[in-house]
Amino acid sequence: MKKVFLLFAVAFSVTTFAQDTSKNDIDIVQSLYGKSKAELVIQYMALSDTQATEFTKVYEAYEVERKKLGQEKIHLIDQYAKDYASLTDDKADVLAKGSLKNIAAFEKLHSAYYDKTKKVIGAMNALKFMQLEIYLETEIRSSIQNAIPFVGELDTAKAK
Repeated sequence: MKKVFLLFAVAFSVTTFAQDTSKNDIDIVQSLYGKSKAELVIQYMALSDTQATEFTKVYEAYEVERKKLGQEKIHLIDQYAKDYASLTDDKADVLAKGSLKNIAAFEKLHSAYYDKTKKVIGAMNALKFMQLEIYLETEIRSSIQNAIPFVGELDTAKAK
């Protein structure tokens, strides 16, 4: 009974966690820094008014694309939660390839938006933005990873 409850609790928490990626991103960033991500980025960048206006346009377009990729990532996490108890090599392969594709898409997004931000705020500020963005994504990814059991982790817990 305890094993079934543990498996249900993990599946429920991961599925609940996966419901709204942008809300979860906001919640994670706010819990870490006490501000929304947009507020944190604008404050950290400390741009002139002219630069801030141009950067905001690029940043908003970036966020639209980033959130799409975030939804794909959450879909993979949700699928992992659904398949966890009956994970096969084929399902694991699909999840691994999907995850790697998603990571590559994030890297491609960073590269494209580095060039776009560099055009409007210069290389130094574009690097500053990318450093912050990658840092925040790493914190969010870490928070998500801490909420998800590793493959076989619950089986190991059951054996004890």
